[in-house]
Amino acid sequence: MERKTANRAITSVMSIFRTDIWRVGVVQAGFSAICRAGSLDPFAIRWLPNPGPYRFLADPFGIWRDDRLHIFVEHYDYRTRKGEIHLLLLNQELEIIQQGKVLSEPWHLSYPFILEADGETWMLPEACRSGKLILYRARRFPWEWEAVPEFHFPHAAIDASPIFTAGAWWMFYAPSSPHSDRMTALRLARADTLLGRWTDVSTQPLRRGAGSSRMGGTPQIVDRQLILPMQDCTTTYGGAIRLLTTATDPDQSMTFQEGFRITPPRSAHPFTAGLHTLSAAGDVTLIDAKRILRNMPARAGMDLRHHLGKWWEQRTAR
Repeated sequence: MERKTANRAITSVMSIFRTDIWRVGVVQAGFSAICRAGSLDPFAIRWLPNPGPYRFLADPFGIWRDDRLHIFVEHYDYRTRKGEIHLLLLNQELEIIQQGKVLSEPWHLSYPFILEADGETWMLPEACRSGKLILYRARRFPWEWEAVPEFHFPHAAIDASPIFTAGAWWMFYAPSSPHSDRMTALRLARADTLLGRWTDVSTQPLRRGAGSSRMGGTPQIVDRQLILPMQDCTTTYGGAIRLLTTATDPDQSMTFQEGFRITPPRSAHPFTAGLHTLSAAGDVTLIDAKRILRNMPARAGMDLRHHLGKWWEQRTAR
């Protein structure tokens, strides 16, 4: 059994031929302007630096407070194979004036959805490896966060994206199981309050397909229509953002029209292989763009050490 585990680890390492690296940008245009244009090319973008080799920033969500733009991101390190939530604090000129880690758990964290409700600031990161969806409350914004034990969601939702509309809270999300549904199924839950009892509106997904079924940012009401930014994963994970639009209130029978497919702008070069977040932050919009590094021996070495380390932990724990 130990030999099989080690062999699987080595096989996994040897099959790695690509490394996805993401980069965060601040689009100097509001969410609605981008939706109407259907492209990022007309707008100025402030690209933020990555933290170093084999590390990246992705899944940006932001909020303005005291004339400062607080951008919460997934900080991923290929050496540890685990994401943490970091903060980049920008001034009005979109210059970074402070940054650092705000949330780390034993499991992987990403997609730090930020929202304000009931006089509090909340974070709803993706944490499916913990086996549940966890809501955090800002204990001392923006640096200190605490899990909210009274929040209960029926699933370990992936990329959960809430919105309050039509007199209720609605949560669009991807299920964590079966694994094949993570990028191909969109589900919807409802609650009267953010902390209230969440229930699925139906036993079946709202829609299926790799082209527009996994959330990729903030649901928004634009021109009296609900717009969902969705990941287009037909050719690669997070290849583009596809806008879904509906004029109906959320329910199990809601239907969508597929709108613009938004791809990385020319200014993102060489990060032009994908785009999987479009999140509103006041008069700016946050995005991330991807480049793919291929045939990287250093990356293979990192993964080999990681898998052998896991194998050794399992062996010594017996």
